Amino acid sequence: MMPPSTHPPASQSEDEDEGFPNVRITLPFTVPPSPVTRRNFLEMSETTSLLGGNGPTHTPRSYTSVSSLSRPDSFYRCDTVGTLRQSRGHSRANSRSIRFGPGGTTGADRVDDSAAVMKDVLMGSSFLDERAWYDQFTSTDWVHDSIADGIRLRRLRSREDMRGRLLALFDSAQGWLLVAVIGCITAVFAYFVDVTENTIYDLKEGFCTQTWFSGRKNCCLDEKSCPAWRPWSKILNLPWVDDQWVNFAMFVLWAVFLAWSACFLTLFTRTVAPSSASLLTLDENLAADSSSGGSMDVPLLKKLQGSPSRTSTALHSRPSMVYYPAAGSGVAEVKVILSGFVLHGYLGLRTLILKTLALILAISSGLSLGKEGPYVHMASCIGNICCRMFTKYHKNDGKRREVLSASASSGVAVAFGAPIGGVLFGLEEVSYYFPPKTLFRTFFCCIVAALSLKFLNPYGTGKIVLFEVRYGSDWRIFEMIIFILLGILGGAAGALFIKATRLWARSFRRVPIIKKWPMLEVVLVALVTGLASFWNRYTKLAVSELLLELASPCDEAGESRTGLCPDKDGIPEVIRYLFIAFVIKSILTIITFGIKVPAGIYVPTMVVGGIMGRVVGHVTQYFALNYPNFILFTDCPTASGTESCVSPGVYAMVAAGATMCGVTRLSVTLAVILFELTGSLNHVLPFSIAILCAKWTADAIEPQSIYDLLTDMNHYPFLDNKIPPLSDVELGDIVPPVRNHRIIDISSSCLVPASELRDKLEFLLMAGELDSGLPILRNNVLVGLIPVPDLEFALDNLEGDENKLCIMSVNSPWVELNDNRSDGLVLRDFSSHIDPAPVALDIHSPIHLVYECFVKLGLRYICVLHDGKYAGLVHKKLFVKFMKENKEK
Repeated sequence: MMPPSTHPPASQSEDEDEGFPNVRITLPFTVPPSPVTRRNFLEMSETTSLLGGNGPTHTPRSYTSVSSLSRPDSFYRCDTVGTLRQSRGHSRANSRSIRFGPGGTTGADRVDDSAAVMKDVLMGSSFLDERAWYDQFTSTDWVHDSIADGIRLRRLRSREDMRGRLLALFDSAQGWLLVAVIGCITAVFAYFVDVTENTIYDLKEGFCTQTWFSGRKNCCLDEKSCPAWRPWSKILNLPWVDDQWVNFAMFVLWAVFLAWSACFLTLFTRTVAPSSASLLTLDENLAADSSSGGSMDVPLLKKLQGSPSRTSTALHSRPSMVYYPAAGSGVAEVKVILSGFVLHGYLGLRTLILKTLALILAISSGLSLGKEGPYVHMASCIGNICCRMFTKYHKNDGKRREVLSASASSGVAVAFGAPIGGVLFGLEEVSYYFPPKTLFRTFFCCIVAALSLKFLNPYGTGKIVLFEVRYGSDWRIFEMIIFILLGILGGAAGALFIKATRLWARSFRRVPIIKKWPMLEVVLVALVTGLASFWNRYTKLAVSELLLELASPCDEAGESRTGLCPDKDGIPEVIRYLFIAFVIKSILTIITFGIKVPAGIYVPTMVVGGIMGRVVGHVTQYFALNYPNFILFTDCPTASGTESCVSPGVYAMVAAGATMCGVTRLSVTLAVILFELTGSLNHVLPFSIAILCAKWTADAIEPQSIYDLLTDMNHYPFLDNKIPPLSDVELGDIVPPVRNHRIIDISSSCLVPASELRDKLEFLLMAGELDSGLPILRNNVLVGLIPVPDLEFALDNLEGDENKLCIMSVNSPWVELNDNRSDGLVLRDFSSHIDPAPVALDIHSPIHLVYECFVKLGLRYICVLHDGKYAGLVHKKLFVKFMKENKEK
């Protein structure tokens, strides 16, 4: 006879008693599929646990049906200890009779040491089995991964023979070898993008007749006379149309075509996640589609407290979530992943290839976007893929997090030619956990990436980045006032850019046709960019070339092919020309950010700030030349030359850094990057002062950075580790009430019917609580917890739920169990999936303590106790929701 499963008293409603647990729940919609069963293309590129893929030894899973693969009864037997375990040959083997002790011996040789046996069993079965991979929108369990790696390392170092020592040495060297490979591959991808986009960019203006795959710079050694380079007016040869208008038309057509092609490739990465996957709505459109319901969907949350059937209806009414991993810069998504949440599709091979190709086309189209942010994303993809080289990184997300931090930093190293700045970027911006060991390996990875790109020499000048400049002169005391002013202006410009971006996303992108057809927005933005950019030299240039011209100093003769080294009488005309470029570039950058193409924001904002700084520099230069006897200019040398007193290029670089600081809120990182770009120790202080002023100003106008804006408007499940809660609430104020379908009671028996577990699992899946779990109670006392992914994995490996009883205790009192019971019931042991010691806090714990546990320990869930009795459970995404609501108040 099937033993009953009773439950402790809990707050219930009439709706809960309807259809639960006796009535099986039928899902009327598709819940998140297992990556191995539904992702055809991604199966080849995203087999890592961070992305939810399954390795070859893992059993396929499905949320909606029981897996067709099941374990035969022969896999289960009673061992010498008397607890049902799996046989030795299974891939999840952690039986009590086959295990490794501290000294490398098997448990059969140490059966007398009962305490050591029990400790080894609990540790091995709970942490060293091949657990279910992480699913979409779930948080990674850093505590579990850390303990698992500790056990693995202990067993490895317990071997005293020569082979064991060599294996331990190789294990220690794996991290260094891995980051070196990542650095080299990142440099190769950066080289490919740099060389290719320079060639394709010039197609908008003409064609090289000698070498078809050459830009104008490589085609024309002498710019004054270059017969090999033919503009489109000469190629088409239309006598009835003016040549200038032909070149203009071809410029616009090429810009639109290249942008359309970039969007076409980006849309191939379209990923659809059912709404039931998470209560947090993911909107890649900068939350333009706010009607889809976000984390603040209060009516829906109230419905979730009802019956399973009502919950199913409520969740089914919500639209699916659509996002494009190749779109945008990807830095915000990398931050979310490194914080411990899973976003499928963002770090796979498919995303890497398509984003690389789309990035080349997007930059070549002339859109106001950069490649530096996408470099961070691409480097993270490379790091994630390379982790498959070694098992300890491939199967442990905690270890993989260290590698991804180093990878993201190498992306900045190749983007700005700043290896030290890359390390600081990983520490200040993207990394959630950055121990000293990771810091050193990150530094090594950035050095390897920068050296590799230096060896490849993409620009043929020995520079890693195009806008690297050198300043020979020093700054003067009176200029410090202007540097402070530029910092304030740059910070204000960056903060206003964030506000304008939010306004544009909530206005234009709410137009129904734009929401439905994202490619239309890309085409319109490319058309406006082509029409507005052609007639101004500075808006017509690529952002990297423009930043180089703005920041470059004039030579001693004061000559410049760009017109930025005018004489005293020509300065007003240059200022007017630059002001027009500033207005155009500012507007284009605002409407471009957020479209469905790979788009970075670093260099475009630096260009806007650089134009502003150059204008201020020329104004200061004009006064210095016309009023040399003014008290501020008395220290200037009497030597001839427009830059004898003021160098506008320095002002441009200072303002560029200040504006980028206002947008990204980078501080020390940005100061180091500017120093590495210019190589000038003399100007480190002006850079630092301007960045300080920019950050203070931007924080006063707009508290959020551009990545904070993306995270909040897209409702990414990100728990900020830099902003602790200010609320005085206690843990008991946010914990949901205890309900029978959210617990497993083993007070009368540790045998629970599989059908009952399936009902409880389906309710949690419908509620989108993939981070949660089912606590196991005995007389209202918490004795364990089985996470949702582990329970799903275990149930999907059953041949069927009928006539199946599951052992839900890690310390079962059953002595003699077998598969052939007289009552026809079959026993299955789920103890290896149970967390025997879940972290628990008292119901009166302050919310700041809960925050520290989630942030510092990396927990997925926290059990709540009241007078030692179980009182509820809070999982990470529920706490993230509370933090966001509390911040908005």
